[in-house]
Amino acid sequence: MAEQKKPEKRMVNEKSKDEDLEQFREDSTGQYLTTNQGVRVSHTDDSLKSGERGPTLMEDFHFREKLTHFDHERIPERVVHARGSGAHGYFQVYESMAEYTKAAFLQDPSKKTPVFVRFSTVVGSRGSADTVRDVRGFATKFYTEEGTYDLVGNNMPVFFIQDAIKFPDLVHAIKPEQPNEMPQASAAHDTFWDFVGNLPEITHMIMWVLSDRALPRSYRMMQGFGVHTFRFVNAAGKGRFVKFHWRPLLGVHSLVWDETQKIAGKDPDFNRRDLWEAIEMGDYPEYELGVQIIEEEDEFKFDFDLLDATKIVPEEDVPIRWIGKMTLNRNPDNFFAETEQVAFHPGNVVPGIDFTNDPLLQGRLFSYLDTQLIRLGGPNFHEIPINRPLAPLHNNQREGYHRMMINRGQTSYFPNALRDNYPRPAPEEEGGYVHYTEKVEGRKVRARSESFKDHFSQAALFWNSMSDPEKEHIVKAFHFELGKVEDVEVRKRVVDLINNVDGDLAVRIAEGIGVSPPATKGGAGVTKKSPNLSQLTTMMDTIKSRKIAVLLAEGFNHAELMQVTQALKGAGAHPQIISQFHGTVRSSDGQEVMVDKSYVTTASVLFDAVYIPGGKQHIETLKTHGYAIHFINEAFKHCKPIGATGEGVDLLTAADLEGVETASPEADGDVLSRQGVVTIRNPKGIDSFNERYIEAIARHRHWDREKKERVPA
Repeated sequence: MAEQKKPEKRMVNEKSKDEDLEQFREDSTGQYLTTNQGVRVSHTDDSLKSGERGPTLMEDFHFREKLTHFDHERIPERVVHARGSGAHGYFQVYESMAEYTKAAFLQDPSKKTPVFVRFSTVVGSRGSADTVRDVRGFATKFYTEEGTYDLVGNNMPVFFIQDAIKFPDLVHAIKPEQPNEMPQASAAHDTFWDFVGNLPEITHMIMWVLSDRALPRSYRMMQGFGVHTFRFVNAAGKGRFVKFHWRPLLGVHSLVWDETQKIAGKDPDFNRRDLWEAIEMGDYPEYELGVQIIEEEDEFKFDFDLLDATKIVPEEDVPIRWIGKMTLNRNPDNFFAETEQVAFHPGNVVPGIDFTNDPLLQGRLFSYLDTQLIRLGGPNFHEIPINRPLAPLHNNQREGYHRMMINRGQTSYFPNALRDNYPRPAPEEEGGYVHYTEKVEGRKVRARSESFKDHFSQAALFWNSMSDPEKEHIVKAFHFELGKVEDVEVRKRVVDLINNVDGDLAVRIAEGIGVSPPATKGGAGVTKKSPNLSQLTTMMDTIKSRKIAVLLAEGFNHAELMQVTQALKGAGAHPQIISQFHGTVRSSDGQEVMVDKSYVTTASVLFDAVYIPGGKQHIETLKTHGYAIHFINEAFKHCKPIGATGEGVDLLTAADLEGVETASPEADGDVLSRQGVVTIRNPKGIDSFNERYIEAIARHRHWDREKKERVPA
């Protein structure tokens, strides 16, 4: 037998994912319309008929191809995580992690590993709104030199259930109810809360879902978590437990509930649009990857089980080590081809990363692959361009629906002699994946470990760690969710469940939903706090990419506008001019600026802050515009920063913001900053104003305003 040429050794990525996709991109400059077979089409407005008013002829191949393709354009949407938004980017590790893992993409700080990230809501359909109360998916596909690695997580570090066998029950309960397919993208109905009241293990997750974490301001301001405990394995075969974390460099910020409901009507694509526009403007989202590493000998040192997906590892017990950064810098070329067809699977791992016996993770290892088979039409979904690994493929798998690879050679089996056993298994030292040799023994049982049965301690830890405003939001969320439940007994069971967490919380919930409080106050007996669970400990030192609404009418002070907006732009924010009509608006000295949005096409809920420059005529006009007054009141109600200079302060006075003192004429050059409302009368002090106003925006919200009862918005 002639000597066979040995396959080339796997190389470090020589091309980016972008280059890999190039062969699949359409030439958008093509001049002539063609069929899918490349035949040029001379006419596409009328089908081929027997006479002008006669029947359509079946020989019209262009008509049949066009309609057939249209009839088959839709694929089944995901049962969960149906509504998503994606972006391309890259990941770089800060320093080699060889001590802990042999994963190649975690070794070289100079190497950029291509990634594709899909953010998503969980419960709603593809057509639902972005801002519903829900968990958010945070799934990252790393195109590494050793193969594709998928870190498929959420924006919350825990999950609803402990064992994957309960997942169908969870989804059936939280989806729209069976008789009427209502409500869409909402847990506020009887079947879900009936499920909650009968499943104590769900309690910790419920605290997260009813917190501000379920209402992210932006995908760019949202944490991500691997949820499960995984394993790192180094080249020597030593294993360690690991928990994965993503931290946005813009900080973690949320919307408020009233705001989310209004945004759902004003712009149901709010989070999707925010991600797209940020990347288009060069405000590339950045996230640090962190790990909590736990030695195997410490597996049982905690008062919870590491394999329990309803538990966190508090940072006070195991600090997070930040090991690298991900940057998202390119939007998809086509939503369907990339964001909709991307297929994630937690079983897609590379050497150096392995699983644990977490029963929820074990079930996901089956379920995700099974789902892709039906959704994407067969076993070759890995050949769809967005799913193609950058590592070369050599195996004996053949044929099936949508096969794209053209295999060569006569052998498709192993062992073989005709090709000298190629492709053959790779030894570990050549990159072959070897599963961690964990010792496992025990009887076959349908049972759960006793170490999984504390369902309330960490729920209490989460509650204790919240700030007063965050606690108030959780209580109001319970009032809304349970207030929508018609069955009083279901409401009562949930109150009794929460009484196991904190008796006072249970009483506060009961007061708002028309049920009797528990006869005896309970509680988990936990007094400990974990400060980093509160969003008020997040980064609040940047206004990069924040959107600032600037309200204008004819006769505004152009100098003030320029001084403030240039300072905002210099800090990385994006001021937008809002006026009654589109077009231009003229200043008191005759200068014109272009209007970005009119009142009827936007709203305060779509912005992070509001600014009003001076100008006597401009302010007198705005006082007569109900839209402008409502804009300010609504922003005030939602605790957003508001700034005004010169006569702009008078508009705030006209808006009658409850309990807020604004700069008086006597204050002259002094900046007055109260509850996130920053004002100055004399433009000579505008530099000081800019400093204070930017500081107020960086804080994101000013929760001391929430107690205001009289806000007409």
